[in-house]
Amino acid sequence: MSLRKDFLWGGATAANQCEGGYDLGGRGLANVDLIPSGEDRRAVFTGKMKMFEVDQEHHYPALEGIDMYHHYLEDIRLFAEMGFKTYRMSISWSRIFPNGDEKEANEAGLAFYEKIFKECKKYNIEPLVTLSHFDIPMGLVKDYGSWRNRKVIDFYTNYCKSVFTRYKGLVKYWLTFNEINMLQHAPFLAAGLYFETGENEEQVKYQAAHHQLVASASVTKIAHEIDPENKIGCMLAGGTNYPYSCRPEDYFLAIQKDRDNYFFIDVQARGVYPNYALKKLQKDGIKVEMEPEDTLILKENTCDFVSFSYYSSRVVSANPDENEETAANIYKSIKNPYLESSDFGWQIDPLGLRASLNVLYDRYQKPLFIVENGLGAYDTPDQNGKINDDYRIEYIRKHIEAFKVAVEEDGVDLLGYTTWGCIDLLSATKGEMSKRYGFIYVDKDDEGNGTLKRSKKKSFDWYKKVIESNGELL
Repeated sequence: MSLRKDFLWGGATAANQCEGGYDLGGRGLANVDLIPSGEDRRAVFTGKMKMFEVDQEHHYPALEGIDMYHHYLEDIRLFAEMGFKTYRMSISWSRIFPNGDEKEANEAGLAFYEKIFKECKKYNIEPLVTLSHFDIPMGLVKDYGSWRNRKVIDFYTNYCKSVFTRYKGLVKYWLTFNEINMLQHAPFLAAGLYFETGENEEQVKYQAAHHQLVASASVTKIAHEIDPENKIGCMLAGGTNYPYSCRPEDYFLAIQKDRDNYFFIDVQARGVYPNYALKKLQKDGIKVEMEPEDTLILKENTCDFVSFSYYSSRVVSANPDENEETAANIYKSIKNPYLESSDFGWQIDPLGLRASLNVLYDRYQKPLFIVENGLGAYDTPDQNGKINDDYRIEYIRKHIEAFKVAVEEDGVDLLGYTTWGCIDLLSATKGEMSKRYGFIYVDKDDEGNGTLKRSKKKSFDWYKKVIESNGELL
């Protein structure tokens, strides 16, 4: 086997990290707009601190992003110059339904994304669209308690039906929720959940997750009815857990951690709650309320493909004394002594990508799609304003080599590969610009200053050659 001739090479962004234009075209505020930079960011992330309105005390980086709202023509042209076959992006839900519970969609929002998709089609770029990339209208958070409320399923399906109908023939690849398993770790970021004092947070999270799972299955059904050509994917924050040692306790803990990670994807890909999850909920005293029809909806409307992000593997130990953690993002991990680390402390493990591909394909036997992978680094222009990011080229080269082996030697069915942050954008974890992933540099700093001028990095031309050769020239 080798990479398919129609392999979907490209890059990925999210509306809340790049789009901006928060107060234009009738758009309403979303949860991600209200996550500030600075010391309160993590508290808001995890639902420990309510943030329902913009105030004067905080800086909200998502309100502007990199202003792709006004720059999308230039940005898509640059993606086309690189030879993108696909562009993974997300729709801002509150741009289509500003409060979330309206019956009719906002025409200005629908028209905005229609122009983007038509621009992509002009260059033969296939849009890969995430319907909810950590994004929910704040009206649904304030008035309904976000995904803890079953009514939000209907609001979400109404939104999805509107965009499936409007963009029929323009978009056929869709993801229902970005990194759905992140809800367990960053509930306000991932699902707009906040918690009252004394509230059973785990109960709220798993009930909200059930509503998202039912919503995902429901819109999968709707998408196939509106256009049989539609392909609907689920998406998880990937990365296999390694046992710290060959102690049986470490090995079994790694199995348990992987199960925690795969729980929601097991439901989306297989159509049923796995037995290990039902036992865990029972043991933890969590009772998820389900309607009689939920079982059938989940069973009959599984996803067409499984997509995932991959940045690094993780390490776990049953011994509390072995707890030297990496500086990795929301997922905590013991430091792996056999791996190098990035500028930001994220460990680099290309072989772990091959392992993840094999584990996921063995588990689900559905086509896979790597929709996020990349290196966050400090990029400093030289005296001529050029960025020679050989470290990024090396990182991506090694990960491409790894997934090619997974396809060619292991027989994994892989649809495509989109690097994360193909153009510099805001960091999800800190809201900063200094952690850069892109092939395209954006002149903006962590305080929001800069011209927003776009310029090519060395990796731009390198990735162009990779795509032209279908991954043969690395």
